[in-house]
Amino acid sequence: MAQDTQLVGKTCFVAGASSGINLGIAKRFAAAGANVVIISRSEEKIAAAAQEVSAFGKPCIGIAADVRDYAAVEAALKRTHTEFGDIDIVLSGAAGNFVAPALGMSANGFKTVVDIDLIGTFNVLRASFEFLRRPGASLISITAGQGDRPSMFQAHVCAAKAGINMLTKCLALEWGPGGVRVNAVSPGPIADTEGMARLASTPEAEERVKSRNPMRRYGTKDEIADMCLFLSSDQAKYVNGAIIPVDGGSGCGDASGNALANYA
Repeated sequence: MAQDTQLVGKTCFVAGASSGINLGIAKRFAAAGANVVIISRSEEKIAAAAQEVSAFGKPCIGIAADVRDYAAVEAALKRTHTEFGDIDIVLSGAAGNFVAPALGMSANGFKTVVDIDLIGTFNVLRASFEFLRRPGASLISITAGQGDRPSMFQAHVCAAKAGINMLTKCLALEWGPGGVRVNAVSPGPIADTEGMARLASTPEAEERVKSRNPMRRYGTKDEIADMCLFLSSDQAKYVNGAIIPVDGGSGCGDASGNALANYA
């Protein structure tokens, strides 16, 4: 991962960063010179992740906080502001998923995913507002293709991600006049992530996913981080309210012209 100085002097807050895509994004922000604070539910996991992020040259603060708990998120953001001043970049990426038909899913299972993904995103973005650099802040949510493509066995995720997409656009409208940009990144199938381990759990399923993608491969966590870095840079100063796919063309449909109904 190449180091640069794009974010020197800036402060980034990353929710859901104990592993996977969000940890990769936090590392990219640190490599670009930012002060980074990360949160996730597990105190042990977030402490280990903070050590990984710190390897890029600056101490990273890891805070155990559940995005479903507004007060805990607010306290983490307040600590970030106390330590580093106005927050320049907020990334909300905590997510939950499991594969199940609607008739095989409990009401609690559906609610849990919506609470983590959608309510958690609202909590992170809403609680951050009073601590943001205004004008100039960049807010980014991690959504998914299920937000605009119905998928079998993913009713809970489709509902939550669709909510994130619309929340992104509403906040872009409301907060844009104050100089706060709000966008979302929609990853496609990404290698070495818990999500793909669940959605394509066998070599055969993995090959089916790759064969349906125009690029014939999985994406990488670095490729998602690259987009988030762009959205946090001066090159993206006029990008607001966008849902940006980084999916190799998955959203365009498969070779027969049909949108992918589900990964597996």
